[in-house]
Amino acid sequence: MRQSHISRRVAALAVSLVLAGGAAACGPKDGADKASAGGGPATGAAPQKGGTLTVLNNEPQSDFDPARLYTSGGGNVPSLVFRTLTTRNREDGPAGAKVVPDLATDTGKPNADATEWTYTLKDGLTYEDGSPITAADIKYGIERSFAAELSGGAPYLRDWLVGGETYEGPYKDGGKGLDSIVVPDAKTIVFKLRKPEGEFPFLATQTQFAPVPKAKDNGAKYEEHPLSSGPYKVVKNTNDGETLLLERNEHWDPKTDEERKAYPDKIDVRSGLDAAVINQRLSTSSGADAAAVTTDTNLGPAELAQIGSNKELEARVGTGHFGYVNYLAFNPKVAPFDNPKVRQAISYAVNRTSVVNAAGGSALAEAATTFLPEREAFGFTAYDPFPAGRTGNPAKARELLKEAGFPDGLTVTLTHSNAPNRQTSPEIATAVQQALAAAGITVKLEGLETNAFNEKRWDVKNTPGFFLSRWGADWPSGGPFLAPIFDGRQIVTNGSNYNHAQLNDPAVNTEIDEIAKLTDLAAAGKRWGALDKKIGEQALDVPLFHPVYKRLVGKDVKNVVISDWTGVLDISQVSVK
Repeated sequence: MRQSHISRRVAALAVSLVLAGGAAACGPKDGADKASAGGGPATGAAPQKGGTLTVLNNEPQSDFDPARLYTSGGGNVPSLVFRTLTTRNREDGPAGAKVVPDLATDTGKPNADATEWTYTLKDGLTYEDGSPITAADIKYGIERSFAAELSGGAPYLRDWLVGGETYEGPYKDGGKGLDSIVVPDAKTIVFKLRKPEGEFPFLATQTQFAPVPKAKDNGAKYEEHPLSSGPYKVVKNTNDGETLLLERNEHWDPKTDEERKAYPDKIDVRSGLDAAVINQRLSTSSGADAAAVTTDTNLGPAELAQIGSNKELEARVGTGHFGYVNYLAFNPKVAPFDNPKVRQAISYAVNRTSVVNAAGGSALAEAATTFLPEREAFGFTAYDPFPAGRTGNPAKARELLKEAGFPDGLTVTLTHSNAPNRQTSPEIATAVQQALAAAGITVKLEGLETNAFNEKRWDVKNTPGFFLSRWGADWPSGGPFLAPIFDGRQIVTNGSNYNHAQLNDPAVNTEIDEIAKLTDLAAAGKRWGALDKKIGEQALDVPLFHPVYKRLVGKDVKNVVISDWTGVLDISQVSVK
């Protein structure tokens, strides 16, 4: 997810969202209480079908079109309507970071060099109107995601598919289609890629892989009533997703879907609510709120403190981890950050204990010395190239500053967001400012409103020398974590550039390509971890912390599943009776 599990990400988050992912496996069985492994509430009773699940959210579920959504692996509202070629394993913890079949019979068959992937559809797949789902529908659904008027989804297909970089979608191609997506028959679809991509099964979890029948496509209006391939269909969508009512799709066959349990009869999504209101309503759990959850609102420090003294509420809190990192970013093109010793000095000076406290405490943040999250799926390899303990080493920082030519210290500017997100916000910036002061570094704070902050940090021509940033992966692997940030070929000079250090190291670029060829994801993970260590030694950023998600559910909510893919409750598993 890049700026959040959930914005592009917020790509996230970022937002955002992103991100954070194996062999086929079944999801939780009917009657199984999945609370123990992934940090979900200990609900105890076996799940049952029936009732209405209420979803209380801050952000509306806007742009409800599979081409425009930026989400992978399922778990939230779109996953209930849109099935894709693959999805994530609906299990708690690390097991949930695996990719498994969805509409397809397997996670894909690659050719020898992973430049071609073939999928076969399951038997008995139908839409909400009873018509059959075909491979041609998946091809068309992907092609329409290239249309400018339906932009917003994940960008990988444009880069990965042969001809994708110039394709403009089916509304402008005169019916020709994209030659790199081949449909030899109604149940087979083949993708031809520009380069080896061993992680293509992860990409196939994106909503752009949801089938869309060409005859039902009405362009930008499709989001008002998209044709469901999942267990629920849209019966009402008002104010662009502010309220969304889903009811059972009677043509969904659970025999073709081992992952979604679809216990409730209805899903009632209400958005535009203040975070404090959402948590208060979940806490009180009166009326319909007793069977309510949130898919986008975390508990804050004050709320956690109150819940800690209430065993009943504490039992209703789910804990999750998403592939996400919050960090200090350097632009080595700007002095004095062009001097590696200055960057190293700051790395030693940072007090991660004070940063974690500023982020809400250890319940909501885990101190980080690696860019990759501490999860096996991402290829995490423990390392600390500038060991300074939990509270920093100002003496070592001063020593390095002297070697860099700043015996009397120096003054720098730290750019941050004014948004109250406890990630890139004033609280974190102030904690960094105070820690660096102990090392003789005076930090001036430059706070910007959200849009101005994002525009400045992603603009290669105006990137600050020193700023707070964050990144989330689109799926649980080191690839979507490291490549956008450190692959020199992904430096963007006329748009959003995420390679803040403008690193263009041939050795790094080559290793990214070599790992991308691997279809053995465990082997790939080890190499992503080694690459993370190699890059980290260059002090191009200072990892600060990985977030922890704490979310409350209503008192009648059962079967809470939280995986390491998203780190949040999987709405497809919840029951309310």
